[in-house]
Amino acid sequence: MIRKFIIAVLMVASLAATALAASYRNIGSAEAKALLDTKRNVFLLDVRTPDEYRQARLSGSVLIPINEVERRIAQIPKGRPVLIYCAVGSRSGLVAGYLTQRGYGEVYNMHDGIVGWYRNGFPITR
Repeated sequence: MIRKFIIAVLMVASLAATALAASYRNIGSAEAKALLDTKRNVFLLDVRTPDEYRQARLSGSVLIPINEVERRIAQIPKGRPVLIYCAVGSRSGLVAGYLTQRGYGEVYNMHDGIVGWYRNGFPITR
């Protein structure tokens, strides 16, 4: 009986560790800017529509609209930190979860999106 309990506890602990390892981090635009300023190898992923991207974007970002991420996942490098943004953080959060489930390690969701970035007075490209 005790042996079964110990095995069950170990299995739950193992599953919890796996779930925690496969998660992304929500950060605000100020923290995202600091990340981009300090880590030069960050892959900056914009998951908005092409029209949104044409209106305003973060310099150096790569556009892969949310509806194309699954098909174009090979274009997102696994060996680099990935910072994802959209307008206000909802679409990017979905993509961040998707990437972590696919084995991406260092994934960040900019939870206030390009709207928060702009409100903080950070530069955008038009």
